[in-house]
Amino acid sequence: MSDQKVFVASDESKAKAKQLRLFAILSWIVAIALQIFAIFKLITNETMVWLIVVIVVILALAIGASVMWKKANRLDPASEKDKVKFFIQNQLGAIMGVLAFLPLVILIFTNKNIDGKTKGIAGSIAVVAMLVAGISGVDFNPPSVEKYTKEINEQTATLKKINLNNDLVYWSSAGNKYHIYEDCYHIANRKIKSSGTVKESFEKKGISELCKTCEKKAMAANNITE
Repeated sequence: MSDQKVFVASDESKAKAKQLRLFAILSWIVAIALQIFAIFKLITNETMVWLIVVIVVILALAIGASVMWKKANRLDPASEKDKVKFFIQNQLGAIMGVLAFLPLVILIFTNKNIDGKTKGIAGSIAVVAMLVAGISGVDFNPPSVEKYTKEINEQTATLKKINLNNDLVYWSSAGNKYHIYEDCYHIANRKIKSSGTVKESFEKKGISELCKTCEKKAMAANNITE
């Protein structure tokens, strides 16, 4: 259909996504550097406490990186057409979360110079941390250009149905919903407001939900029932 809208991330969203990905990559690099340090310096009976501290720090870095990476993917998603890129981009958090711990876990359990107690305590904590980092990095509902395109067109059709074939909406810099009415009390007092189509609210701000207050008001004003 000629009126079908295809999602294209805005330059602003791409820039934000690039920045988030850069911070995520830096966090993973630091996490892996700490893992290397732990492998060469801290796998001993005498430094077990410091080893556990470093494991916790690595876990925090891995989780933080995964959160930033997922946010970036929602601002600038991959296309499902390239299956390999789509999988790697959306599940990189899980991959890096495991890699931030796997060599350390293996070397703790195979090291002959530490006793069973150290292996048991430090090894168990490292395994748990690896599982947490890996699971927290998995994106169970990964975004894609195709999903956003479908959602944009469905929501545009719904909006036009309740708003007299008009898909002009408003949103604020701090909000997470778009509005039919600029004077909606949720955004009326916001200093910075933007307007555009549903598609533009997706592309520029990542907003994908209509304000319920505006929806009810529009339906009542235009005598539309559910």
